[in-house]
Amino acid sequence: MTLQGKHAFITGGGTGIGLAIARAFAAQGAIVTITGRRQEVLDEVAGKGITGMAMDVRNEAEVIDTVAAAVKARGPVQICVANAGIAEGRALHKMTLDFWRNMMATNLDGAFLTIRECLASMRQTDWGRVITVSSAAGLRGLAGAPCYTASKHGLIGLTRALSEDYLGQPFTFNAICPGYVDTPIVTRNTASIAERAGISEEAARAIMVKTNRHKRLIEPEEIAAAALWLVGPGSQSVNGQTIEIAGGQM
Repeated sequence: MTLQGKHAFITGGGTGIGLAIARAFAAQGAIVTITGRRQEVLDEVAGKGITGMAMDVRNEAEVIDTVAAAVKARGPVQICVANAGIAEGRALHKMTLDFWRNMMATNLDGAFLTIRECLASMRQTDWGRVITVSSAAGLRGLAGAPCYTASKHGLIGLTRALSEDYLGQPFTFNAICPGYVDTPIVTRNTASIAERAGISEEAARAIMVKTNRHKRLIEPEEIAAAALWLVGPGSQSVNGQTIEIAGGQM
């Protein structure tokens, strides 16, 4: 398989799942643009076919300008990976409207803006793939995280609707739904869960590990392998689907 010359645009590409996908795509010859809020983080991992551009997915003007600049520099986007997101649990009765809006602005609005802008150039080509990175929480309720759960359910709804809108055209839209992945987000959540529950960080990490059906954290490279399959040959009839990676049945 080769992605030689295809421009992939990946949000949240400086760490974790996004970075693993970026490296996998670049290894197959793709021209990769990664985005994140901190240019210094992107600069640390750029190179070998990967270019970093600072962008806040919550800011419409930044998304418009950054995608346009990436297209001008590296050609039309043919692979769009809407991966940027935040994960934080909070009980509904403790939740402020600002907390809710920030989660939605990042996890859902950010994906909408990214896909909308990438599609503008993708639709001028004869092939394109859009992948959203949702979560196991996009398919079932996650206790203690109603806002996060709602945002990830919404992301799957967006993905499925777009697959219907462009049905029969040379573009596919699919969502990857991981369980707990060994990324900086899990590291941060370990401390957060420990503090809220009054338990040790080791016990908090064990809670997340236990949630995955095979009782281990998932490696980011496992998610990247699924993304490679979705942009590879033979996947053209996979459209509007949720690819569940959680170590067993959800």
